[in-house]
Amino acid sequence: MQSQTKKPRRTAERILDAALELLNRFGEPNVSTTLIASELGISPGNLYYHYPAKETLINALYERYEQALAERLGTAPDVDSLEAAWHFFQQLFEVAWQYRFLYRDLNDLLSKNRMLEARFQAVLERKGRAVEAVVDGLVRAHAMTIAPAERAPLVQCLVVVASHWLNHEYARDPRHALEPERAEATLARAVYHLLTLLQPYLGEPARQQLQARAPARPTAQLP
Repeated sequence: MQSQTKKPRRTAERILDAALELLNRFGEPNVSTTLIASELGISPGNLYYHYPAKETLINALYERYEQALAERLGTAPDVDSLEAAWHFFQQLFEVAWQYRFLYRDLNDLLSKNRMLEARFQAVLERKGRAVEAVVDGLVRAHAMTIAPAERAPLVQCLVVVASHWLNHEYARDPRHALEPERAEATLARAVYHLLTLLQPYLGEPARQQLQARAPARPTAQLP
């Protein structure tokens, strides 16, 4: 019986993986196709064969991001406890972290990429529907109580924090906040602060569960 060997990754996939790493590290404005080709040890012509322009490459990465996000959003109707809500939002932030260049450079990308401009708006709408499902699930499970008039503003605030927390982290500490070694602490802090928006509506057991998740205070605060 012949041994089976693992097929090497296609060049197009290798380009996307290398581009994502560089974009996350340096930011979209600071990464050129020439830099990506050099990182891979291939010619710029080889890269252009697969991705004729930088925008084409960004769009391909966005397709990956959107697919990963859709999988996470699809679990929203299953949320029936604060613990499940924590897990749901943690997964959303993990996707955002994996494609953090999109969030760090979002305004610039939307201003020059029409495809992203249209599709990111649709992503925000899908996030809104998913967050509504999470809130409804917590209400049905008697983990929280909220008046109908307060539901829509709460959902909007949750979507804003879920979509822009990494921008906040980056603004606080541009040199270090989005480095890989900060991922675990950053994501835990993100989920905790997002869920504190629910605190006025939570029952006492859920409120205690949330407080037990509070991240440790840093020894020194940034100015």
